Amino acid sequence: MKKRALVSVSDKTGIVEFCKRLIACDYEIISTGGTAKALQDAGLPVIGISELTGFPECLDGRVKTLHPIVHAGLLAMRSNPEHMQQLEKLGINTIDIVAVNLYPFKATISKPDVTFADAVENIDIGGPTMIRAAAKNYQDVAVVVDPKDYEEYCRN
Repeated sequence: MKKRALVSVSDKTGIVEFCKRLIACDYEIISTGGTAKALQDAGLPVIGISELTGFPECLDGRVKTLHPIVHAGLLAMRSNPEHMQQLEKLGINTIDIVAVNLYPFKATISKPDVTFADAVENIDIGGPTMIRAAAKNYQDVAVVVDPKDYEEYCRN
């Protein structure tokens, strides 16, 4: 089974270089919305989240990664044969790295002209959910939330 990284970032600093390194280390890249576009614009192969899940991003982007295919891929314990058999039966692949940084809530609400609606839309749901799922399965899934930490992965 090929290694997979799910990449969905608000701060795109260094993301193209990071994903190039992951691809060189034989990872497939799964991505969402603007991150997928940035990677594709750089010529990188990307599996869109909707392609992975078979379900479109919806509700103005509020629902992208909140899907059993994503969370089963993150939460399956590789050392648990029953988990791995269930993934195989369901046709789900594991996800080995989650690179996520959250919506810029603090920066948004610090703007003098911010509206309540803008603030509400910058409450991230999917990002924290993936971070927590990956953290729960820390023995099998790496979590990267800060672009400064990208260099720690896939050094050639």
